[in-house]
Amino acid sequence: MAGTVLEVKSKEVFPSIFSRHAAAYERRMDDIMSRGEARGRQRVIDLVQARPGMRILDLACGPGTLTGPLAAMVAPGGEVVGVDLAPGMLERAQARRIPNARFEVMDIEHLSFPDGSFDAAACGHGLQFVPDLDRALVEARRVLRPGSRFAASVPLGGRRQEAWELLEKSAATWLPAPPPRPSDNKPTQAALGDVDAFGAAARSAGFARADVEVVEEKVVWASAQQLVDLATSWWDFAARLEGVDDSRRDGFRRDAVAMLRQRYPGAIETASQNHVLIAIA
Repeated sequence: MAGTVLEVKSKEVFPSIFSRHAAAYERRMDDIMSRGEARGRQRVIDLVQARPGMRILDLACGPGTLTGPLAAMVAPGGEVVGVDLAPGMLERAQARRIPNARFEVMDIEHLSFPDGSFDAAACGHGLQFVPDLDRALVEARRVLRPGSRFAASVPLGGRRQEAWELLEKSAATWLPAPPPRPSDNKPTQAALGDVDAFGAAARSAGFARADVEVVEEKVVWASAQQLVDLATSWWDFAARLEGVDDSRRDGFRRDAVAMLRQRYPGAIETASQNHVLIAIA
């Protein structure tokens, strides 16, 4: 029907895109984690307070970005279980062969673990993709033992910078228009973007205490080429690159690098903010 807007669902879109671009995502995260620039995710690791022997759940674990550091902290005798809906991400995580860790394809809104089966839980930049935030938080609380800690970071939008605007300009020239964005997670994003609403959602889910911090983050990209090479690890660019022939992909990369280099002849620094939740079961 003419004029009909295609409705897409988060769980029909995000897992497949993240699976196909898991390698680029992993490279980007390994780079910024190794330089201590992923401050929101690092804050989650710190807040969990992992200790030897603990059993920890890593929600929306991706390629094991948080799983690895947490698994090292719970050794000996502990375990980290990473769950994600993107099989491609879990393939990358399993390939790391992280001691004291295992991975399962699982929806964080529908966890298959028994009540009170974990000593702590973590989530690094995953809650913003769930359609039902309340259910995800209830599930996180359900599988935690009383007094356990749950820490989660989410990125904040709305701080567009010139580097991203130049990438968008190049994409508009060479790539298809952005695909329909899932709308079923808009209430989730609205709640996570508000400190009070985020904390209230955690308390409503059954956590005894919940506080949210604002964590500033700066990332330095070595060059325009590096930034463009890793652009496919952001789902919106990844979605637009799918199905595009090599000539247009190359045109996008070449054009974006040229524009960025003209404005930033050397390294490029980008800034962002995160909301980081610490909740006590």
